[in-house]
Amino acid sequence: MTQQPFSRPGAIDLSALKRPAQPPASSAPGGTPSSSGVAHSAYSLDVTEENFQQVIESSMAAPVLLVFFSRTKMPESGHLAEDMATVSGEFEGRYLVGLVDIDAVPQIAQAMQIQSIPLVVAVVDGRPMPLFQDVVPIEELRTALTQVGQQLTTQGVTGRHQPRGVAPVEGEEEQVDPRYAAAQDALGEGDIDLAVAEYQKLVDANPADTEATAGLSMAKVLQRTQGADLNAARAAAAAAPDDVDAQTMVADLDLLGGHVEDAFARLVALVARTADADRTRARDHLLGLFAAVGNDDERVLAGRRNLASALF
Repeated sequence: MTQQPFSRPGAIDLSALKRPAQPPASSAPGGTPSSSGVAHSAYSLDVTEENFQQVIESSMAAPVLLVFFSRTKMPESGHLAEDMATVSGEFEGRYLVGLVDIDAVPQIAQAMQIQSIPLVVAVVDGRPMPLFQDVVPIEELRTALTQVGQQLTTQGVTGRHQPRGVAPVEGEEEQVDPRYAAAQDALGEGDIDLAVAEYQKLVDANPADTEATAGLSMAKVLQRTQGADLNAARAAAAAAPDDVDAQTMVADLDLLGGHVEDAFARLVALVARTADADRTRARDHLLGLFAAVGNDDERVLAGRRNLASALF
């Protein structure tokens, strides 16, 4: 499986699809049957020309995963579609999975410039990013989507979809997981201290909640860097290479800027050349950044190996 970090390239061109958007078919009992033959969860649906634009627009609230497949051209790709529909229900709204049968809706494949199948494309804020292109065991799908969720959380993408078949109240925003609502609302209002406190409550209640742990770690990064000036921070770090506060500040700013590996490398080097309390502070700070990115991320795994070498 080829998995790439998220980026946000240009938005999807919908000009090829002129039909007005209609509400996607419900997958609730008694709703419209699945045209693809895939049994849907509450968070998956068949994508048609009529609902394509609405599906893409729903990515403004929470991520959408489009699965392109063809049972006639590659039967195995249909298995991937079925597994993605199954797994979507396990993430409780973290993703909406849209199944695109390219035999039934070739216009969508053309609009998305799909060259081969199977293909899973993540759409965040209306912007597509190829995620992976392979038929893999369902356990690998679960692992991959867990990692993607952790990455999205570090980027502040924490919304959740409403279950299919539950009609939203007119004018009401897309529902999010109530566990994270208080922290998300605080971040939306710019109250980072409150967000840290709310995420801390979640972690204290359930230390195994990886999304809450990642959210807490990232909120702490935001808290530490409020009002920081990158150029001034870099100058201070250059002038005092062994100053833990100066070095960790640049590492935090690098992480927020997407330079994850640079942030890790800076702190690994700091651990290697310091001792005692300073080394402990640098190590603990780095572990916090690992948590913010997600412990299953390949960059974190590499960072942990480098940290172990620096320590021992």
